Amino acid sequence: MTTSTGTYTPKPGAAPLGRMIAAQAALETKMLLRNGEQLLLTVIIPTLLLVLFSTVDIVDTGAGEAVDFLAPGILALAVLSTAFTGQAIATGFERRYGVLKRLAASPLPRWGLMTAKTVAVLVTEVLQIVLLTVIAFALGWSPQGNPFAVLLLLILGTAAFSGLGLLMAGTLKAEATLAAANLVFLLLLVGGGVIVPLDKFPDAAQTVLGLLPISALSDGLRDVLQHGASMPWGDLGVLAVWGVVGIAAAGKFFRWE
Repeated sequence: MTTSTGTYTPKPGAAPLGRMIAAQAALETKMLLRNGEQLLLTVIIPTLLLVLFSTVDIVDTGAGEAVDFLAPGILALAVLSTAFTGQAIATGFERRYGVLKRLAASPLPRWGLMTAKTVAVLVTEVLQIVLLTVIAFALGWSPQGNPFAVLLLLILGTAAFSGLGLLMAGTLKAEATLAAANLVFLLLLVGGGVIVPLDKFPDAAQTVLGLLPISALSDGLRDVLQHGASMPWGDLGVLAVWGVVGIAAAGKFFRWE
């Protein structure tokens, strides 16, 4: 008596790498969008700041419409909130609860998990930018400049903040990450040229603050979208340096347990 080889479903073995990354990215995006604190950071706070400071004369933003100054800074804040603050907090608690340890033991490689997290951040940022752009247009925003320069600034800004966020999440305890990420968010909101122009600070402080990634991103976006600059090379250089340093440090010091 002979036994024929049957076909079993599901087929044993790992799914193709691209499908695993796509599935993990979809899961990461859903978790980002379902988290109440994440929504507060990524949607509610930037929207409220954009509407409030564009309609109420609280901060002197210089000549022209306030929204023309504020919209680029709020877009930079959206990148900060998602790529740095939100990602650092979520990844920090995943590390604490052993989620990263279990995922690292799955067929999905560690670099694939980081890729999926990056894709989730990018998808969330696209949704943020679309929402904030629609609101800014409703408030009378008149952007100009090179769209490619804007895209390049946003990509480099995302890389810089993602590297720094993962570095924080992979080296500090979850509770420390939660406190530090929120504190950094508030400090950069105030001192990063998002709402308050950097020229309102003392000269010595302007030099230091101008080297921060949030300042480079907000100033670069403002140079392009408000003043029509073709390519803000200085701001791009600052973001590129932060991106390389942050990602390299995260890759070296990130602990999965």
